[in-house]
Amino acid sequence: MNETTALLTDGAAAVDPGILPVVLMGVGIVFAGIVIIVVICRLMLLLGSISIKRKEETKEAPVSAEFKPDGELAAVIGAAVAEDSGVDVKNIKIVSIKKV
Repeated sequence: MNETTALLTDGAAAVDPGILPVVLMGVGIVFAGIVIIVVICRLMLLLGSISIKRKEETKEAPVSAEFKPDGELAAVIGAAVAEDSGVDVKNIKIVSIKKV
């Protein structure tokens, strides 16, 4: 009886000794892949936070304390509402504009 036949006839307790390195290699490759994905995600998170900080630093422009809508703003809002609702601009009356 050769080795393969003996393994098949011994039942479920028999394990081929050559399979252990294959299993460990597969588990190791999957683990290494997961570690690489985690490292890439951390780098992307770090780079994203750095770029957000740079944008916030360059964005510090003086902001006026009072909001004063003008006629041009009302015209733009009226045109947008008219286009979205499918109504002519002449039929839209803007009563007030509040900053949100």
